[in-house]
Amino acid sequence: MTRAITRIQFASMRRQPQQARSKAMVERIIEAGRAVLMRDGYEGFSTNRVAGEAGISPGSLYQYFPDKAAIVSAVVDRHSDAVAERVAAALADRIGDAGPGMIRATTAALLGALGADVEVLRVVMEELPAARNRDRRTALERRVRELVTAYLAARPGATRSVDHTTTAWVLVMAIEHLTVRYVLDRPDIARDAFLDEVVALCGGYLGIPTLP
Repeated sequence: MTRAITRIQFASMRRQPQQARSKAMVERIIEAGRAVLMRDGYEGFSTNRVAGEAGISPGSLYQYFPDKAAIVSAVVDRHSDAVAERVAAALADRIGDAGPGMIRATTAALLGALGADVEVLRVVMEELPAARNRDRRTALERRVRELVTAYLAARPGATRSVDHTTTAWVLVMAIEHLTVRYVLDRPDIARDAFLDEVVALCGGYLGIPTLP
């Protein structure tokens, strides 16, 4: 399914697509950029390789994206959107569950989303300048924090704290950091065991039983 192009992705483009044919070309370039990034990593990423992957001339690519950075930016934006959508969907689906179920479902959704594009995640976390990526990460974290805050507010007994905003921030930061490192570092820990530990950690912080 073709995804909508976000305003952030528009901002990195030289020419904003108006017609269906132009939009299809932009999607083709972004998908080719993702494929090159996954295959060759950031160091091996180039506009010529993206053009070759997309089956177009470099000149056609430059009509829409001025340089390598603009294509990488669009690919990373797409990745961030996909992660946010999956985590938000997991939270929405488990809004009525007890704490452990919500924590496990959210962490599992984040694992799945991050694991789908490991090389893109590696570029985001380890290769892109921090200043360039800060706005994306902040926007994603804010979206998830708002959902967690709403979850906690709807369940007064979910935590010992009445400061749901602070509790949500701590939970989101802890789960995000642990999950990112699990995906990138690939420790010798089974997925289910990792999820059990995250549930136990967050459940202890919330002051709730962690058994299903």
